[in-house]
Amino acid sequence: MMLDLYAWGTFAGKPFIHALLQRRVKQGKEDPERLPERMGTPSVPRPQTPLIWIHAASVGEAQSALILLETLLKTDPKLHILVTTGTRTSAELMGKKLPDRAFHQYYPIDHPQWVRSFLNYWKPDGVLWMESELWPNMLREIKKRKISAMLVNARLSPRSFKRWTMLQGTAKQLLSVFDAILCQTEADAKSYIHLGGRNIQITDNLKYSAAPLSADTKALKALKKVIGKRPCWVYASSHEPEESIAADIHGRLKDKHPDLLTIIVPRHPDRRVDIRKTLSETDLKIVFRGEDKNMPDADTDIYVADTLGELGLFYTLCDIALIGRSLSSDGGGGHNPIEAAQLGSAVLHGPLIQNLQDIYDDMADADAAIEVKDADALYGTLDKLLSDPKALKQHQKLAEDFATTKTSVLDRVMEHVYPMIEAVSKKREKTA
Repeated sequence: MMLDLYAWGTFAGKPFIHALLQRRVKQGKEDPERLPERMGTPSVPRPQTPLIWIHAASVGEAQSALILLETLLKTDPKLHILVTTGTRTSAELMGKKLPDRAFHQYYPIDHPQWVRSFLNYWKPDGVLWMESELWPNMLREIKKRKISAMLVNARLSPRSFKRWTMLQGTAKQLLSVFDAILCQTEADAKSYIHLGGRNIQITDNLKYSAAPLSADTKALKALKKVIGKRPCWVYASSHEPEESIAADIHGRLKDKHPDLLTIIVPRHPDRRVDIRKTLSETDLKIVFRGEDKNMPDADTDIYVADTLGELGLFYTLCDIALIGRSLSSDGGGGHNPIEAAQLGSAVLHGPLIQNLQDIYDDMADADAAIEVKDADALYGTLDKLLSDPKALKQHQKLAEDFATTKTSVLDRVMEHVYPMIEAVSKKREKTA
């Protein structure tokens, strides 16, 4: 786990960490060409302009960072933004999505020397921290250097809160680094207040302000032409064994809905070999989209979109979306349902949604999402929606209306971030 990797950096020696990194390279969890970044060695030059550093742990936080930095860059034409993340998937996302004047580096392991090397080189004028993990060496060094820092989109799970409560003195010391803590919910705010945080504000979840995922117009037109009037649903961001669940559900629905097309978008397309093996055990016709963008045909039962960056295409295409990692065998946690709601899909999810519980709770209160307890419940819900167009349209509207009402979160966040950016710009003008 990434947490284990960075935690080792806090107290382990370099030889041990080097060995751990090499093992992760062999496992495909690290990019060997960019491994020096893990040790605080940069791979790109620092621009000689104001620089804001945004740290986001993985894909979810990186998506929120993208929402924020687009607005930040508009505040000052000279401003540049460094984004750090800790996973290969998030690095790939940043490589494709970052606009001009923004660039990505891997976050360094929390070893004192590597932290100092990172900060000595980048000299950020301000830090926006978008991760719930508080890395001691990095945060202490930020405070020592008197770099303005803010904890943005802050959340704290019950498990993390319990852990930090047992280390309350340390937690208070680390939280003192932040000039402000912008929390997602009232419960998060209470937790951070209890741990000794200061200037606590509730701004809601930045994911609500994300621009809708894009859908390539030509690809959408081509798929619509091939699919025609066939009903289709998407199992989005699936994890093991959710592909098997989707296939089983399709087989059960096929008698009643013979034209049904089931689309699976794996969270990690590099699992395609395992997915192909799993689905080959069924008697269904499977087509993998792949890099060649293969198309389904009239006889295709399951279309596996094993590509990156096309989820918006399939949310736009399908009237129903089951959000993945909510029925998975890895403990679940859920993925972002707002993306589906914004593009007009009726939102379904399993019970394992703890990583985004607050969003799902808000959607439940607005009848904007449907929880299915297990595969049998998923079958029943899909059957009902596919059989009742009026009910399906109503659920689509409820989801889309919910997403629309949450678009002002970014404005609330920026009210607190703007003063930091103004101070950074003025400071640079004086020293120029």
